[in-house]
Amino acid sequence: MAEENRTVKKVTTIQKPQVSNKHNTVSVTLVKSFYGRLPSHRKTIVGLGLKRINHTKEFKDTPEIRGMINKVAYLLKVED
Repeated sequence: MAEENRTVKKVTTIQKPQVSNKHNTVSVTLVKSFYGRLPSHRKTIVGLGLKRINHTKEFKDTPEIRGMINKVAYLLKVED
């Protein structure tokens, strides 16, 4: 008597949570000049990619970006 070995594979599907991209972005505008500021603050502005007054960029809302924004918050306008 030969027994048949049956293997049953469980198929599970993982659904990604649907997150709106709009809620995960932050809009940052340079409102004051960074000339004459501390070198580390100027490098932070350059790191954010802001080149001139009224230049706006959107970033993902991550702790790293929030830390950069907090460092030079007196030069920026931030919109969630």
